Amino acid sequence: METWYYVVESIDGDYANLKRRDIESEDLKLVARALLPPEIREGSRLKYEFMQYQLEE
Repeated sequence: METWYYVVESIDGDYANLKRRDIESEDLKLVARALLPPEIREGSRLKYEFMQYQLEE
């Protein structure tokens, strides 16, 4: 299973815009905040694996 790394670029209501950190890409991924850890904020670093997002420590 692959592991992907993101940073929270912005939060807009019930959604967050995530940007990949592990590859060069300008694309943003729009993700419902219900799928993300509740304590995220802009600049938070996330790891996505096994179909779930986790805050990086």
